[in-house]
Amino acid sequence: EVQFVESGGGLVQAGGSLRLSCTASEFTSANYAIGWYRRAPGKAREGVSCISSSDGATYYRDSVKGRFTISRDNAKNTVYLQMNSLKPEDTGVYYCGWDNMDYGLENSCVYGMDYWGKGTLVTVSS
Repeated sequence: EVQFVESGGGLVQAGGSLRLSCTASEFTSANYAIGWYRRAPGKAREGVSCISSSDGATYYRDSVKGRFTISRDNAKNTVYLQMNSLKPEDTGVYYCGWDNMDYGLENSCVYGMDYWGKGTLVTVSS
């Protein structure tokens, strides 16, 4: 079974940047979509950004468009989330998720994914 490990979280001031990494034990053709969700304190988990393993297509939730960039490095089996111009409302635990079936990229990023990492905490201070 493929395992994913997140890293890169931390404490940053508003306006600052962080880069999250999600490293897989291996990338396989069975990983249809890989992405990032977050759970803010007291709120439900929400999709942030996802990337297709087949064609590199990307999806972003409206509130992060223009500030966050998702990318992947197949040689390193890693997906990155570059987060710029961070806001206090970006605070939360960020989870890497992935699907082993093709549900459609937007569906994967809105309705949840098949598997999850343990998460990394991002705290943005005002």
